[in-house]
Amino acid sequence: MTNFIDFHILQNVPPSCVNRDDSGSPKTATFGGQRRSRVSSQSWKRETRQVFTDFLNQEDLGYRTNRIVDLLAEQIVAQNPDLEPASAKLAVDIFKALGIKLKAPRAKKDAEEEVGNDVSTYLVFLSALQLRQLAEYAVEKAANEEKPKKREIEKLLNRNHSVDLALFGRMVADDAAVNVDAACQVAHAISTHSVENEFDFFTAVDDVKSQDQEETDAGAGMMGTVEFNSSTLYRYATINLDMLRQNLGSDDATVRAVDAFAQAFVKAMPTGKQNTFANRTLPEAIYVSVRDDQPVSLVGAFENAITSREGTGFLAPSVSRLVKEAADIEDAYGVKPLAQLTCGVGDSRDELRQIQEPVAFPQLVSDLDNLVTELLAKGE
Repeated sequence: MTNFIDFHILQNVPPSCVNRDDSGSPKTATFGGQRRSRVSSQSWKRETRQVFTDFLNQEDLGYRTNRIVDLLAEQIVAQNPDLEPASAKLAVDIFKALGIKLKAPRAKKDAEEEVGNDVSTYLVFLSALQLRQLAEYAVEKAANEEKPKKREIEKLLNRNHSVDLALFGRMVADDAAVNVDAACQVAHAISTHSVENEFDFFTAVDDVKSQDQEETDAGAGMMGTVEFNSSTLYRYATINLDMLRQNLGSDDATVRAVDAFAQAFVKAMPTGKQNTFANRTLPEAIYVSVRDDQPVSLVGAFENAITSREGTGFLAPSVSRLVKEAADIEDAYGVKPLAQLTCGVGDSRDELRQIQEPVAFPQLVSDLDNLVTELLAKGE
C-alpha cells in the first residue's frame, strides 16, 4: 500500500509581484469563475530547492544545468590533474555516448566567436555523487584507452540520486532509461478569493539634478508603473513516500528528504520584486495529512471565492473552509488519514484544533519525521 504526505498551507501575501508573466503582470488564473492570484509551482519548487541548502549538505543535492560538460570536466581534473588538457573532451565523450545532444555555447555580445565548452540543448539534473562517479568512470576509461559505453553510464545515473532529484525528478529527452519519476507534486498556489491587479505609479529623483540651483527642470529622473496584487494563498504539495524511498534507496535518506522538504517548502518564498515590496511572510496555517489511499487536495474548499467581511479579512474564513472541506471529504468517502498534524498562528489555531491540536512548527517536523520512520519500518 502506497503512503502519501499531503501539505496544505494558507499564507497571507501583502502587495507583491512574486511571480510574473511575460508582460510583467502578476500571474493569475480563473477558478470558480473568478480571477485568482497565482504563483506557479515551478516558481515555488525553485525557491524550495534554494532553501534546501539550509538543511542539507551539497553532497545531498544536485545541479540542474546545461553546463554539464564544464561540471564533469572540473570533476575529472579534481581526480586527475594530469587530464586537464583533455578533460573537456572526455566529458563530451561521456554525454555523447549517452546520446545527449550538445551544442556550442552562445557567444557573448563582444566576443567574435564562441568561448567555452559545449552545453546541452536542455537542462540536465545530476546529483553531486553522480557527477563524481561519472568523473571516476571517465578517468578509468582514459587510463585504459577505452571508449565510454552507454549502458555503463546509464547504470551510474540510475543510482545515488540526490534529495532534490529524487523529489522533483529528471527527464532526459535523449535517453528515457535515465529518467527519474518525481516523488513530489506541487500545485500552483491560488488565492482563496478573487483579486484585481493594481498599479503602482512611481517616480525616481535625480540626486544631482535636484541639488543644482540653476536647474530649471524640476521633473523626475524617471517614472514608471509596477503591477501588483495581495492575496491569501492556498498552497498544496504531496509526496509519494514509497516512490521517494525507491528513488533514494535508504530509509535514513528518505526521512532526511521529507524533513528538508517540510521545512524548505513551508519557509520558501519566490523572490520576484522582493526589493520593491518586502513581502516575505510565513504561513498562518499548516495542515499535514499522511494517507494510504491517494493524495487529496483541498482546493475545492475555495471554488466559491471567499468574500471579505468587515473585521474578518480573508484568512479566518479560509481556515474555516479548509477544515470543513477536510471533514466533508472524510465523511463522504469514509477514508480517514493515517495521521494529521497542524500548526497555526493566532486565531487559526482554534479552527485547526478541530483536526488536530496545533503544535509549534519544529515539533510538527519532528512528529512528521517519527511518522515517516514508522511507516518505512512497517514497509520493510
